[in-house]
Amino acid sequence: MHTIATLTGMCTVPTAVTSTETLPVHDMAFMQLMWLASPALPIGGFSYSEVLEAAVDSGRVSSEGEASTWLVDQLHLSLSRSDLSAVAQAIPAWRENDHARIAALNAWVLQTRESSELRAQTEQMGRSLLEWLRNHTTATPTQIATLAAMDASYPMAFALAASATQATVRDCLLAYAFGWAENMVQAAIKSVPLGQSSGQRILSAITAQIPAAVDHALALDDDTRQAFSPLLAILSSQHEVQYSRLFRS
Repeated sequence: MHTIATLTGMCTVPTAVTSTETLPVHDMAFMQLMWLASPALPIGGFSYSEVLEAAVDSGRVSSEGEASTWLVDQLHLSLSRSDLSAVAQAIPAWRENDHARIAALNAWVLQTRESSELRAQTEQMGRSLLEWLRNHTTATPTQIATLAAMDASYPMAFALAASATQATVRDCLLAYAFGWAENMVQAAIKSVPLGQSSGQRILSAITAQIPAAVDHALALDDDTRQAFSPLLAILSSQHEVQYSRLFRS
């Protein structure tokens, strides 16, 4: 059998790396974060709009510009001040095996879900990521048992997966936020609806804002972290009884 290199005569194929352990630390951490941020990760993120569908149904979002503004606002006013901050505090807690701290942060995340849909979303995605972790060497048996013993929220499960990388906490948050942005843009494309080019422009607008949102999240502590988003809560409760729905939240 001829290889591509033999057939083309263009180059010699480098010897394959047989173990990820031989990769440079930075490269491995970077790829692990890309893996966690990928919409292909089997945790069901694609099935949620996080109230965007209700915003479309109520006429608050009906164009590319309105969708972009809505999601950038959600990034800064909701995600940055709550979930990103919780993940930032959970990653070092997992690395230090501070399970009491993890339990407290998980309880806070669950308490901030103001509708049954939003709570079901974080619990389902948390369970799915826990199952993913069971099939990898990312977390220790003790860590997995700790996560399984609680109603694991998605931010705490993500923090556990990210804590096993040697990436900085800031890089972990960038990955979390970008994964969220990709899922939300796909929700906008389907629900508004919009074309792929519109979606890419919205993703560009969100991505430009992610570093600032992450830096804000890193500056928060237990006294300043908060999840006050009353319009999201109201729209979520309306989405639960919405006549026609594409998404589960």
